[in-house]
Amino acid sequence: MVRQRMPVDDKGRIRCDACPVLCIIKDGRAGACDRYANDGGELVRVDPFTVLEWGDASATAGKGAGTDGVPGSVGTDGVDGSAGASGVDGTEWTPEADDRGTSPALDVGGAGGVNDATGSRTGLPYGLEGGVGAGGTERAAETDRVAGGDPGSGAGRAARVRFLPAGGAGAWDGDVFGAARTMVTAIGAGTTYPDYKPAPFVVSQVRDDVDVVTVVTEGIFSYCGVKVKIDTDRHIGDERAVVRVEGEAIGHVTTGEYGSRMLSLGGVDHLTGGSKKEGRVTCESLLALCNREPVELAIDGGARMVVQAGEAPIVDGAAERLMRVGCGSATIGMFARQWAPHVDEVVVVDDHITGVLSEHQAGKMLDMKPTGIRLEGSRSTPGRYFRVAEPGSGWGGTDIEDPLTIVDEFRAKDAWPGLRLLMVSTTGEQWSYHELDDDLVPREAELPASLRTSVERIAENCEPSLCSVLFMGGAGGSLRSGVTENPIGLTRSIARALTRVTCGGAPVYLWPGGGITFMVDVLDVPPNAFGSVPTPALVAPIEFTLARADYLALGGHADAVRSLEDIAPEIGRRLVRDARR
Repeated sequence: MVRQRMPVDDKGRIRCDACPVLCIIKDGRAGACDRYANDGGELVRVDPFTVLEWGDASATAGKGAGTDGVPGSVGTDGVDGSAGASGVDGTEWTPEADDRGTSPALDVGGAGGVNDATGSRTGLPYGLEGGVGAGGTERAAETDRVAGGDPGSGAGRAARVRFLPAGGAGAWDGDVFGAARTMVTAIGAGTTYPDYKPAPFVVSQVRDDVDVVTVVTEGIFSYCGVKVKIDTDRHIGDERAVVRVEGEAIGHVTTGEYGSRMLSLGGVDHLTGGSKKEGRVTCESLLALCNREPVELAIDGGARMVVQAGEAPIVDGAAERLMRVGCGSATIGMFARQWAPHVDEVVVVDDHITGVLSEHQAGKMLDMKPTGIRLEGSRSTPGRYFRVAEPGSGWGGTDIEDPLTIVDEFRAKDAWPGLRLLMVSTTGEQWSYHELDDDLVPREAELPASLRTSVERIAENCEPSLCSVLFMGGAGGSLRSGVTENPIGLTRSIARALTRVTCGGAPVYLWPGGGITFMVDVLDVPPNAFGSVPTPALVAPIEFTLARADYLALGGHADAVRSLEDIAPEIGRRLVRDARR
């Protein structure tokens, strides 16, 4: 736990200088942000200072101290031997297991890495160590034959060249994952504010014989927001429509993407440029989304939704199930061969690009006969139609419930009685089957089993609908002074890829151009890593890692550098992340 002795007034109060609010805090009470408290005249960062460790949870459990000070604990509840916020003995945290389900272990060897003699994995292609592996036998034998030798002789394979010493200090220990690694994060570290001083922790450690420095701080971001990706075909609102929470504007609908609707929420104009309530509600909504909590949104002229990172969106009270397999045209291309023997015409209904099998290039290549079908909307290219209906929450993101409403007619010169017509949505969740009567009018009929399989396959190939939340912040301005006396040096070092930027230990995407503008998937960041201050602004962990020589060259705070061992007593929580995932 991070503590700092502060001047105490005659009533036992201290002034917190961790943000511009400058709370005066009574003993035993927390400030307005609930992040800092007064503990007997010490300013205490309430959340535990956190490090990530890569490796086996059982190997690292029992390190550090819990927030209650019980030795040997690493969970926030102080349970001895725990390795995560849950405090369960030996529990490891990974982004995959935390919110996306448990991922299978990485198969480093592949089929070719199975040793025929022992059945063990070598991790080398074709089993080059200890014999030719399964899947590599045939290819290696063929290589020998081409080289003029007998199969199995090794004539066609070059001699192996060692890329590491055979023994000694430089020998490889077999750790392909870099598991013996500790990552200092800024979670619970405290802030650089008011920016005249070095970051709370400037930590030096040796990695692969290189002395590196990690500078960590909980940045106060007035210039921040989130980008929300919502996997749904439903029309949630027009582009540029205002997104509201509690009636306050906090963002807008932005450009739609393939199978997803996109929202841009927050930003400095909503945080500081409107009313006090708008700023407060915006900040609270951003904080909840970044900490994986559900938030109810209302879109002007559109839907009401509940969004939560890693969960299915709930649109107008209905939870989305499937993300579209593709647009109508793409769906035609994917399944044309499966449909051709069993049906005469297929229409894949889509708000953007509706596909028609007989006209589509895929249908032409499969010798599909013209059916004389004419659809509403405008034809873009053969078999591809735009604007067959209005956007909505019906078939394929349109406003229709009866798919025949987009069929204008079947022309008599090409159509025939008994023509078989399948209409289906881009998720396979809606479908109908029709046959033309003597007047060339489609009549609903029972779906043949041969077509049911293909419809089910569309749904099978759809991914689950999810909400994705990416925090976006600008780490410019004075935050950089906590890293170096010459802030532009940090910006240039990042641009030259000498400095690695992470958020709570998670990799970030850095936008090109000036400044330090980054995005991070909140599911890659440990839970509850984000905070806020009433200014209003979000607080997010940010770490800068670079070689010590580069750090000193850019004007880093050399006197503030401490070793990992020196800061160990202040570490309140160790989260174990399996390096194999």
